[in-house]
Amino acid sequence: MKVLARMAVSTRPARVCRLSWTPAPNRCRTARSHTSASHARYTADAPIQSMDLPRAQQSARIKSYQPFSDFLTDTHARQHDYLRISITEKCNLRCTYCMPEEGVELQPEEKLLSTDEILRVARVFVSQGVTKIRLTGGEPTVRKDIIQLVERLGELRSLGLKEIAMTSNGIALKRKLPALVAAGLTHLNLSLDTLDPLQYELLARRRGLDAVLSCIDQAIALGIQPLKVNCVVINRINDREITDFVEFTRTRPIEVRFIEYMPFDGNRWNKEKMVPYADMLARIRMQFPTFSKVQDAKNDTAKVWQVPGFLGKVGFITSMTNHFCGSCNRLRITSDGNLKVCLFGNTEVSLRDMMRSTNDDAALLEVIGAAVKRKKKQHAGLTELETMKNRPMILIDRKVLWTSMSASMPWLAGKYTTKQARYYSSKTPKLTHVDELGAAHMVDVGQKTATRRVARVVAQVQTSAEAIQLIVSNMVKKGDVLATARIAGIMAAKQTSALIPLCHNINLSKVKVHLQVDEATSRVLIDTEAICDGVTGVEMEALTACSVAALTVYDMLKAVDKRMVISGLRVVEKQGGKSGDWSI
Repeated sequence: MKVLARMAVSTRPARVCRLSWTPAPNRCRTARSHTSASHARYTADAPIQSMDLPRAQQSARIKSYQPFSDFLTDTHARQHDYLRISITEKCNLRCTYCMPEEGVELQPEEKLLSTDEILRVARVFVSQGVTKIRLTGGEPTVRKDIIQLVERLGELRSLGLKEIAMTSNGIALKRKLPALVAAGLTHLNLSLDTLDPLQYELLARRRGLDAVLSCIDQAIALGIQPLKVNCVVINRINDREITDFVEFTRTRPIEVRFIEYMPFDGNRWNKEKMVPYADMLARIRMQFPTFSKVQDAKNDTAKVWQVPGFLGKVGFITSMTNHFCGSCNRLRITSDGNLKVCLFGNTEVSLRDMMRSTNDDAALLEVIGAAVKRKKKQHAGLTELETMKNRPMILIDRKVLWTSMSASMPWLAGKYTTKQARYYSSKTPKLTHVDELGAAHMVDVGQKTATRRVARVVAQVQTSAEAIQLIVSNMVKKGDVLATARIAGIMAAKQTSALIPLCHNINLSKVKVHLQVDEATSRVLIDTEAICDGVTGVEMEALTACSVAALTVYDMLKAVDKRMVISGLRVVEKQGGKSGDWSI
């Protein structure tokens, strides 16, 4: 892939260098559409005495003037130069906070990114300014070609990549570590939640503490810096070892990082399990009164402290009590090729499907840029995170409900869509009404077995007290509002297939429309039910009945209240069919 921007240099008298940046001639129209006006051309005059500098320093000086990619800059001016890539779903541990006790269903190999696809997406991101790539999992060391992958990623240094990092549990890393360092690994994070062998086995559901401690010693001997040890602190589980970990830094040049327990699907999270940053700090200071704050690195997620005289340091990752969203520069690629712009977000964008259908990296950048632009200022608060659906942690560093497709690429609609992260099984969900080419079609239900189908839908119309009184007293000029809306809903249900293009024409056995006036809140509550014996569901019939009933109420009252609001339309109960019965 060709780098999409270049820097040209021209000299002028008085030893002044004019720096001029313009898009490369082969930059395509779609890629250019996402570049801001300020990036279209950049010039600066500076008496940098360039002719006195060696060529290598001149080149470095020129690169420093190049503007950061607009594709990787969000609407809050955050520049994302750090990419985390999950290279496998598999793991040789079963940590309680990371993986559900029942495990996770692994996707077939063809659903995961291949080595070439990992390298391609890495090259695209590095060409736009990413300087650090971290390999995660699952457990990255279970991947057979991990050493070769690191070596090939090292070839991207010519495009600007500076750091190749890895997060590992250390169980199978020791024998591979020298080769990985030789291949180009520069940074290492090791997961270790306890220094107690029995507690380790309880938390990880496997033995292995000695292997991790040995791996830490070897990494120190190899001179890996920074070397970080991640510890997820869980109340009444391993929180009593907080000061033991601080003591662990006395003679080791490492950074132990205490991580506040975070909610992910399957880890049975609750607030009582979380130990806040302030509590951890207070406990440490009781034993180490001189424990002091040190300067944090730029874009670092941890708040770093140190006991004076200790070789190592201690960091705190406070995602739950004191977020660091304002300086976030991270993006994530899951092992199945989804771009995740926020660790706590539950919306992802599929890059895998697009890479497999086109070699156009400019088009891939369009999708990446649109996703980055939609990154929120900060993640949800503690209350929202408790209930939000997200992947288990094991699958995060693993399509999509795309609310506003890039206007410059309308052909993407329906093909490279997004999915909520609740889907983490081996069966990738698909839209039943869309074929492989992204075209809409009616589903063939001829081979399905007929069963009794029931669907119930509710909605409400918020109106004024005056309008409600007119309904109750039957004084609305157009007539009986509730009776008319009831008949309209029943008639609409029978016309659903004529209104919704891909709905089947089914024989309804019953349609029930119930309307009720709530005088206390000035609302008309609508409850509809559709029933049939057939091969496809009746949700659309119940939804259509409820919608039209609500619209009829609106139509009959609009002369009285022009500020009515129809809301809350949703399916609340479903019976029959392959998905079974459910209700909310």
